[in-house]
Amino acid sequence: MSLTKGASKVHTKNPTKMLTFTAALVGINLVLNQFTLSLGPLLEIGFAFLPIAVLAYLYGPINAGIASAVADIIGFVLRPAGFFFPGFTFNALLIGIIFGWFFYKKEITLTRVAIANLVVTILITLILTPIWLNIMFGSPLFAAPRMVKAVLLYPIEVGLLYGLLKSINKANLRL
Repeated sequence: MSLTKGASKVHTKNPTKMLTFTAALVGINLVLNQFTLSLGPLLEIGFAFLPIAVLAYLYGPINAGIASAVADIIGFVLRPAGFFFPGFTFNALLIGIIFGWFFYKKEITLTRVAIANLVVTILITLILTPIWLNIMFGSPLFAAPRMVKAVLLYPIEVGLLYGLLKSINKANLRL
């Protein structure tokens, strides 16, 4: 099966190659998670979303969602911060699914990337994460630093994601 209409030609009939590439991108996600910039106990800046978005683009929402959830659990085991909370694993699952809905078998456009990232930012960063932090620590549901971080990171994340996905498309990967 190959993707058409501006998408890279990716063959997913070989489950071994798909599993291998998925594992490699989960590994990249775990490495990128080690390089997050902490701005306090509740705020972190990271770029581990990029390999998950690539998985979503290449293999769809189910693969990306599951891989993202697995990466979240492995990441917690490798670098535990407090206690395990399944809400964050749910966030990771949703991020993979959302990116898959927007990118899998679709042409990559700046508008599509911007909307996908906006959905993730609003749903995960500004709605679900504050709920989980409130449950865990009693922190306020609305935190100005989180809003500022989301606004500042949004164009950076969109630019990085768009550039990466367009590069993969241009490379015409055959996996």
